[in-house]
Amino acid sequence: MTDPRRDQSDPVVVVVAAALYGADGRLLAARRSAPPQLAGRWELPGGKVEPGETPEHALVRELREELGVTAEPLARVPGEWPLKPGYVLRVWRCALRSGDPRPLEDHDELRWLAPDELWSVDWLDQDVPAVKEVAADQT
Repeated sequence: MTDPRRDQSDPVVVVVAAALYGADGRLLAARRSAPPQLAGRWELPGGKVEPGETPEHALVRELREELGVTAEPLARVPGEWPLKPGYVLRVWRCALRSGDPRPLEDHDELRWLAPDELWSVDWLDQDVPAVKEVAADQT
């Protein structure tokens, strides 16, 4: 959902995240190791879109850098969620194309979650609405 408090003319930094699914239909969650205020909480993996980069390209790059995998963005999950002033989160459903995900940057653990396990991890507050939308979009 777009933040109604944000002036649409203000510049915004887009943070992209992957609803990355394995062949068995499980969703990948990543536990933050940094920064300290986020450490130990779980998120959908991804990162910031760099200037001149499309969101889809940023997502492919971020998943390669953070997890060592090649993934393909398939479809954007409806909605946009505020992270902090000037930042919004957008999520794409992605397919794992090659590699075995490993926590390479800013994460210390990964988990593949079945639909009935989605709420077994302590999601970052700002990721909860996106995870709810991903879960609702699955049914």
